[in-house]
Amino acid sequence: MIERVWLARTTRDGATRYAEHFRRVVMPELAAIAGYRGARLLERELNGGIEIVVVTHWQTIDAIRAFAGEEIDRAVVHDEAAVLFSDYDRKVRHFGVVVSEDIQPAFPESASDS
Repeated sequence: MIERVWLARTTRDGATRYAEHFRRVVMPELAAIAGYRGARLLERELNGGIEIVVVTHWQTIDAIRAFAGEEIDRAVVHDEAAVLFSDYDRKVRHFGVVVSEDIQPAFPESASDS
């Protein structure tokens, strides 16, 4: 498993608008690629703005290449998204997953169980 990590900086409004773009445009495009295994969109307040981190999960480098092209370290940013950012990384970073654990959320007991 490989994680592809990319960062951008924006305003609170830009972060909200990018999250909608990510759900509506990016995630369906990614889901159509063989070897895509999921994504996370993270954000935090930083220096009066919002830092966005996109982490996508891939089975192989070839799957990443199907998304990004031959220059796999180049960020893929739609024009529609680019205008939302005050700045964004033109390059991404790839990390091999060494250890991973997925914790399933705890569900509250139903009222009928009490």
